[in-house]
Amino acid sequence: MKILPGLAAALLALSSLPADSPAEVPGLATFTVRDSHEAGSAPAPNWSWPLSPRPAVLRAFDPPARPWLSGHRGVDLAAAYVGAPVVSPAAGTVSFVGVVVDRPVITIDHGNGLRSSFEPVASALTVGAAVAAGDILGQVQAGHCGPAPPCLHWGVRRGEEYINPLAFVMDLRPSVLLPPLGSGPG
Repeated sequence: MKILPGLAAALLALSSLPADSPAEVPGLATFTVRDSHEAGSAPAPNWSWPLSPRPAVLRAFDPPARPWLSGHRGVDLAAAYVGAPVVSPAAGTVSFVGVVVDRPVITIDHGNGLRSSFEPVASALTVGAAVAAGDILGQVQAGHCGPAPPCLHWGVRRGEEYINPLAFVMDLRPSVLLPPLGSGPG
């Protein structure tokens, strides 16, 4: 594999920049390097999964290009069985329990503008109830992903912006592979 002239030097220069500093490398456009865990960007993965054992992702987060267009504003997670317990991935307060269209939904306000919603989930909790991370919110009901397998739709919003829920339980930053030092041309 041949490394383009200057690419290794440019990558090395970029990797030594502090977060949020202007990155000026000859031959490349100016841009800003941001740490994905800073406030207002991707969250740090410090929540727990709402299902146990760790569920398979049946349908990924696929937000629409514009708020009014169709898309998938959350993730669908495989539940072990209908009636499986759904737990709060982080502490918060129940802000909604009810039926939306034809599905039972529960929403938890985690503070700092973050809210997570789960459907279809039957819950005996009431609005205003405090929940700790790991507390049972309710049980998965049938119907969201068809007859089988049972699944849980999990959505997360910061204000009115939908965020990929998996970013709260996994590190979604892309892996960057760099050539070993000293392996470049001449």
